[in-house]
Amino acid sequence: MPNAPETFHLWRRMKAWKRKGVVKLGEDQKIVLFERMPVPSAFAKLAIPTVLSSLVMVLYNLADTYFVGMLNNPVQNAAVTLAYPVLLAFNAVNNLFGVGTSSMMSRALGRKDYDTVRRSSAFGFYCALSCGLLFSLFCTIFKEPLLVLLGANDATAGATSDYMRWTVSFGAAPAILNVVMAYIVRSEGAALHASIGTMSGCGLNMILDPIFILPWGLNMGAAGAGLATFLSNCFACGYFFILLYVKRKNTYVCINPRKLSFKKEIVLGVCMVGVPASIQNLLNVTGMTILNNFASAYGADAVAAIGIAQKINSVPFQIALGVSQGVMPLVSYTYSSGNHRRMKDTILFAMRLMLPAMLTVTAVYYFGAGGIVRLFMDNEIIVAHGTRYLRGLCLGLPLIYMDFLAVGVFQALGLGGYALMFAFMRKIILEIPAIILLNRLFPYYGLAYAQPFAELILSMAAVIMLRHIFKKSQEALQKS
Repeated sequence: MPNAPETFHLWRRMKAWKRKGVVKLGEDQKIVLFERMPVPSAFAKLAIPTVLSSLVMVLYNLADTYFVGMLNNPVQNAAVTLAYPVLLAFNAVNNLFGVGTSSMMSRALGRKDYDTVRRSSAFGFYCALSCGLLFSLFCTIFKEPLLVLLGANDATAGATSDYMRWTVSFGAAPAILNVVMAYIVRSEGAALHASIGTMSGCGLNMILDPIFILPWGLNMGAAGAGLATFLSNCFACGYFFILLYVKRKNTYVCINPRKLSFKKEIVLGVCMVGVPASIQNLLNVTGMTILNNFASAYGADAVAAIGIAQKINSVPFQIALGVSQGVMPLVSYTYSSGNHRRMKDTILFAMRLMLPAMLTVTAVYYFGAGGIVRLFMDNEIIVAHGTRYLRGLCLGLPLIYMDFLAVGVFQALGLGGYALMFAFMRKIILEIPAIILLNRLFPYYGLAYAQPFAELILSMAAVIMLRHIFKKSQEALQKS
């Protein structure tokens, strides 16, 4: 019999598919998911939990912003905003060993090379752990110059340092492992468990935040938000360790140090996808740091407003990213196994589903910007700044999805060079120059339109590249 389904609805569908002959008795559930399950059902099983997982870092920071905002103290809120690029930099490691390892594992599963799956997962896990510890050490030693680089001044440096003590100095390793282990678990189709692990930590963070931050609790302000985040990430890591122990006989994921391997094909297989994804994230951090430095020139209110608007916009942003990464295991598997028709159907289904959704969110954000910003801080100056910034920023959401989908396909197929090319185009060639130019032409508010400008050009490039991939896959299909 196949493994027990992860949800009641999936169980009912599996029973129906068996009656219709779609699924054969005794088939491995992973094989069913990647090869036999209808594309919409496989998409939902992989993408929905992945979206929840991708939202974790944003929801952690959004919860911190919301509860710190209840203090109605722009300095405390600015601290969370200024530290955000460092937390976002964790994704450089997450992408290197999460995206890279996940893609490597899924491609190996498609070839039925299970030893490579186990060794790749061990490699990704221990490299992520080591990098997390090094990240903490580096940021602790160079804390003072780092605060200056982030744009902190005499008014905001103390609160920013307190927040980073828990989220970075103590919290880098568990924050990174939380996400990387979710990627690794998801690569063999266990997307529900991946999302339960990450979202359990997120839920705990929302419970602890008001207790640690607000005056009726421990009254720690931004430092309390950092402590809540640290404890929540530790809890999520604990879930994954327990899960791997319980499923140790029914999973190809392995964190046994004896399986750690630095074989050339494993290191190159992970890094060919992971390094471009990591560089892409570092460029995102660079862009955000430059943006915060420009905003800092307008004062703490401006930094707080721009931070609130960015985090509100980052929810659909991360949903788009989560969907593009959620379909990666299915695209990787179908590509490696030669099922190019199923690969194309998966990509087109994701496109048809997400573009109308992003257009809807854009309309809601544009016309409801003032009320949404006010939920986070009821301060007239910050609401006024944040409303205008959010309206400009949200215009790029439909365009961002096309860019992310193309990059996700590149990563799934092992085309890390294409993903890196898009990253350089987005930040170095388009967005950062646009930040400088638009801020000069339209002080402060021009900053909001740099990202939509970059994504407009990248979305057109994404359509061209996806058509090229479809053409190549069609040629391969005709030859087979």
